[in-house]
Parts: sequence; C-alpha cells; structure tokens
Amino acid sequence: MNLADISCRDQLPLAKCWVVKIGSALLTDNGKGLDEKRLFDWIDQIAAIKLSGVEVVLVSSGAVAVGMTRLGVSKRPDSVHELQAAAAIGQAGLINTYEHNFKRHGINTAQILLTHDDLSNRKRYLNARATIKQLLKMGVIPIVNENDTVVTDEIRFGDNDTLAALVTNLIGAEALVILTDQDGLFSEDPRSNPGASMIESAWADDSSLDSSASGGHGALGRGGMVTKIRAARIAARSGATTLIAGGRIPQVLTRIHSGDAIGTELLSRTDPLTSRKLWLAGQLQTKGTIVLDKGAVDVLVGSGKSLLPVGVKSVSGQFVRGDMVVCRDEGGAEVARGIVNYSCDEAAKIQGVASDLIIEKLGYTAEPELIHRDNMTLK
Repeated sequence: MNLADISCRDQLPLAKCWVVKIGSALLTDNGKGLDEKRLFDWIDQIAAIKLSGVEVVLVSSGAVAVGMTRLGVSKRPDSVHELQAAAAIGQAGLINTYEHNFKRHGINTAQILLTHDDLSNRKRYLNARATIKQLLKMGVIPIVNENDTVVTDEIRFGDNDTLAALVTNLIGAEALVILTDQDGLFSEDPRSNPGASMIESAWADDSSLDSSASGGHGALGRGGMVTKIRAARIAARSGATTLIAGGRIPQVLTRIHSGDAIGTELLSRTDPLTSRKLWLAGQLQTKGTIVLDKGAVDVLVGSGKSLLPVGVKSVSGQFVRGDMVVCRDEGGAEVARGIVNYSCDEAAKIQGVASDLIIEKLGYTAEPELIHRDNMTLK
C-alpha cells in the first residue's frame, strides 16, 4: 500500500466523525491562565466543521491547569488530593466556558468524565459508547475529559492523548486530530535542534517514529510526542487517521478540514478490529503476565487460535478468572492480551499441561483454553 495514495489530506475532508484533542499547554498558554481568545477561536472552528456536517467529539485537557491558575499555583501539585481539588475547581470553569461559547453558534454541549474503569468494564464501555453516539445524533458536542476529581494512578489513562485515542475507537471515529504546542512531529526535538525537519506523513506503526519523539512534557501536561504516537497507534486499530498539528496555527482546524497540508499525519494500514477486539486492545490495566513458549507464540500469531495451558512457560501477577492479562514471548515482547479463564494460582498449576489433563491438576476443568481466541487480541 502506497503511503501517498491514502493521504489524509484528501481523506479528512470526507470524514464524518472527528475526535479533537486540545492539550493543557495550549488551553492555558503554558500556565498563564485560560487562553480565552484562542479557545474562542477553536470553538468557532469546531462549530464551523460541525455545521458542515461533521460529528465532533472534543477531548479537552485543562481542568487541573485551570484550577491551578485560579488558585494561583504555578507548580503542578504532587499530592493526589491537591490535584483532585484543582481538577474540581478547574473543570467547572472550563466546561462553563465551552458551553457559553458553543451556544453562540446554537450548539449544545455535554460533559463526559471518564476513568479507565469506565472502559474496562464491558457493560459500562457499551453504555459510554451508546451515550456519546446518542449525543452526536442529537447534534450535541460531547466534551470528554478524564475524571481527575476521583481518579487514582491505578485507574488513570495516563494522558489525554491516550484517552482521545480510546474514545476514537469507542465511537468508531474516522479521524483523531491532536492539537499541540508543536507544529507537528519532527525528526528531532525542534526546541533543541532548530534544523529538525517535520515528518509530514508516516504509518502509525512505523517504529522509526519512536526515535523522533522527545517524550518531554511541561509542568501542566502529562503527555509528549511519545504519547501522541502511541495514541495514533491505538486510533489505527479502528482504522482512524491521526493528525498532529500546532494549535496556534491560524484556522488550523478549518484548514485541516479543507485538506491543507498542516502537521503530521499518521495513517492506519491495518483492517479495523471488531468492537469487542477494540475493547480488549484498549485495556491498559492488566493484572498479570503469562510467558509463552515459541510454539504457542507461533500458533497464536500464525493461526489466531486460543491459548492452551500447554504453551505456557510461566505465570506472574495476581489475577482471577475474568481479569485481563498480557501474554509475552520468552524475550519479553508482548504477543497478545486477553481475558483469562483461570486464576493466577490455577494457571501456575496447569502451565505446560495438556488441556485433557487439567482435571488431574485442579480436580475440575473450567475451560480447555487458558484464554479463548474470542477474548484475545494480538499485539
């Protein structure tokens, strides 16, 4: 497949559903306070895109940052409770600003606050999907943020780039547009090397992108180019194109919608996963690790079959039946992840054992497979 043949410069104007993510540094002008002038401008652009017939979901960072500026705090708090308090203060002001200014265009907004638990539970995942889909059908712009008021490190997405990508998968959006304080992805960090060149187009799964990303982040955000590349790879699972572009570029969103060559496009070259496989692949919180022998890896990757206990070399972590675990080869590389049929203690007892001998080891057989192929997604 030729990269140039499927450039999103032609595809994005045809996309009917976008997820747009705006980061903290942009929203607060690097901590100086909510940049209302630019925010109003982005709102005007999103409204124009929506009124042209495109469904838009906005993933907005900034609650903690806005709360910090309202409290007169310049350094991001280290205490969980201080962060949660800042988020509670900032979220109200942020959403009020969005609601008031989208109303100028006759557009209603809705606030959606998510934690990883909301997307880890299959029923809540489907409920979140149905709610957002219904809001879009009603002509409303959902504004999504991580629920920093209650979230802890154990259930954190990690950054809103990842959240935006998972929302892209969740609703089947065709495009993920990440606005950042850089004009795009460069061959090197342009802040330390002014001669760095911008990468205009690449496949999202291109491993050479990793060396280009600095991974640095400022005092307000938790992301960096590394998280944006990871987000593009997550979005690619549902066939979505990701565009990383500078939020301070004049009319950046409407120009992207017109097909202008702005920023860096990261394209998907894989067939979209089914809804259930997308849900499985999006689970960042795993409870354990299962190491597989070469034969099991070959069977999973080559034939897409279920994982049987006979191919397991070792088991680690604390998990019970129904938990998500990651499967790795003997070199430590992730091969797959899925919902396990046995607890960690049970899995350890039956590792390397043929399925018809499980009953001898445990006294019963729950399932012949350790992980059924319908409950597994390959890396």
